[in-house]
Amino acid sequence: MQGYLAIVLHAHLPFVRHPEHEKFLEESWLFEAVTETYIPLIQILENWQRDGIDAKLTLSLSPTLCTMLGDSLLRARYEKHLNGLIELAEKEIHRTHWDRAFRELAWMYHHKFSLARETWRYYKGNLVNCFKKFQDEDRIEIITTGATHGLLPLLANHPPSIRAQILMARDHYRSCFGRDPRGIWLPECAYVSGVEEFLQEANIRWFILDTHGILHATPRPRYGTFAPIFTPNGIAAFGRDFDSSRQVWSKHEGYPGDPRYRDFYRDVGFDLDFDYVKPHLPSPQNRGFTGMKYYRITGVAAQKEIYKRDVALQAASEHATHFLNERVAQIQKLAGLLDRPPLVVAPYDAELFGHWWYEGPEFLDFFARKAFNDQKDISLITPGEYLGRHPTNQVATPSASSWGEEGYLRAWLNETNAWIYPHLQVAQERMSGLVKKFAKVAQASSLSASTGKKLSKANELKIRALKQAARELLLAQASDWPFILRAGTSPDYARRRVKDHLLRFIALHDQLTATSVDEKWLAEIESRDNLFPDVDWNYWK
Repeated sequence: MQGYLAIVLHAHLPFVRHPEHEKFLEESWLFEAVTETYIPLIQILENWQRDGIDAKLTLSLSPTLCTMLGDSLLRARYEKHLNGLIELAEKEIHRTHWDRAFRELAWMYHHKFSLARETWRYYKGNLVNCFKKFQDEDRIEIITTGATHGLLPLLANHPPSIRAQILMARDHYRSCFGRDPRGIWLPECAYVSGVEEFLQEANIRWFILDTHGILHATPRPRYGTFAPIFTPNGIAAFGRDFDSSRQVWSKHEGYPGDPRYRDFYRDVGFDLDFDYVKPHLPSPQNRGFTGMKYYRITGVAAQKEIYKRDVALQAASEHATHFLNERVAQIQKLAGLLDRPPLVVAPYDAELFGHWWYEGPEFLDFFARKAFNDQKDISLITPGEYLGRHPTNQVATPSASSWGEEGYLRAWLNETNAWIYPHLQVAQERMSGLVKKFAKVAQASSLSASTGKKLSKANELKIRALKQAARELLLAQASDWPFILRAGTSPDYARRRVKDHLLRFIALHDQLTATSVDEKWLAEIESRDNLFPDVDWNYWK
């Protein structure tokens, strides 16, 4: 063995839950990711375990995603959604009876959806517990990210908000996985000086940066991105490898753009008669994605050719072989230059594998099997394992950076979304003001927890309102909303979410400081934005 490869998958979705509607378009973001990414990943891990494939992965599961995966309402809605997909596939099998190529694809979807339902039911819909099982068996390492994926550099004017994002993420991780996280995916890989103080408080030992966050560190890292650096307070920072990122992510060179792969955008939800597909659409009044797609990328022209599953799988196998050969050559070259085994860190959005790149899970499967069986030069490892084997590393201070557009913060701070941050700043300062104002309530709550003495009803109501104010602020801080506003994918929804959470926060602040808490309204928003039941509002002190 000459070196290591750490594949890190970041699974995150914003908190979207709308019990006030029977069916809500944006909830389909979760349903699509479960069907196309999370369940296929579980199936791959099961198969590796069955076949004795030792292939370590690192998986970042965001607190908002884990909350939605554990929510009884969303789980019930997902199962209904999955049953609807199977029904649609059955309808398509009949509709395409005399068209063999399309009928074979309809059968393929029916088979995949049915297997997904088997996996879902086997784990009783509890995918978080399933991933916990894999971690407990030392098959994967699960890390966390910001509580609601708040972009930490844009919270730096109010350090308690960074603290709350990190400590709430740690607390939630404990409730899901029965231990503390050792690593964290800084939201958007965005680093700002000072974040280490709060990582240290949370006992988090390592994080991941984009390439230039390491290469521009001070002093310049001796090993580039091929070994971690320690920040001055002893927390390790791992840098993303440029080459392995380019081969998968690049718009022009990346594997997912191969014309043999399935086209993401040509979906029967747009191609077939509206009344026929209407029961299976994420929003009954509008066309949208169902997940059944019959065409391959083909090329840049609008005319698309039919998708051929066997050809696409062959492409995935070829790309897995190419990726492995490139990593082996890279490691062999570096091993001759460095005085320690080089480490290549390859971080990706988990949803790339399966959702955006339909054959992505098969690529991962092919790659891991080839890496285990066909070579001895590289070993798959997690960053946490690497630190256990190589605990001595250079001390340096990382550079401000992110993995977003142009390497910094442009995607989240521009003319489409800059209006958010002055409002966030005011709300954050007011949250700290609430902590100070209600310090005696916090003392009474702490005393009640230690002695069992019951709180007064007035104090109970204040604590509920303070907790909900913390939830609303956390939700308003999510990096997803400014990103969506810039991308223009669902801008009205993103704008409404930011405004709704800020307005609820303002109302709660006014009720706590000037009037009285409206218990009926509070109960309503508690039931709607119901994440982090044990949120600690004192983190904003």
